[in-house]
Amino acid sequence: MKDFLTAKVYELWIIVNQGPLTPTNHKSQNEIVPKDPSEFVATDFRMMEKNAKVKKILTCGLGPGEYNRISACSNAKEIWDALQTAHEGTNQGKRSRIELLMRNYEIFFMTESEPIQEMMTRFTS
Repeated sequence: MKDFLTAKVYELWIIVNQGPLTPTNHKSQNEIVPKDPSEFVATDFRMMEKNAKVKKILTCGLGPGEYNRISACSNAKEIWDALQTAHEGTNQGKRSRIELLMRNYEIFFMTESEPIQEMMTRFTS
């Protein structure tokens, strides 16, 4: 996905990783507030179009089940994080899976009378 988005416009991948671009105004004393849509200028509209473009790219290729998973997400970063968690799992889930596989490897053994095919079936189930 990274290659696809960066080939379109590199900034799209940044939006996926860091969150949406938001037009802002600088107020007094380092205070930054989001702009009202009535205050948008051409560059602000381009920013918002990039947000919408990357969100569209991420959602258009999904089936109904996947779409239901991300339908409540409001921006591309949330969509990407939800899909990543669904398909790769959380770090804790990954660690648990690795520990389980390591444990299976540690207790893996073959009896003298056991054929290899039977042993492989037992190990993979």
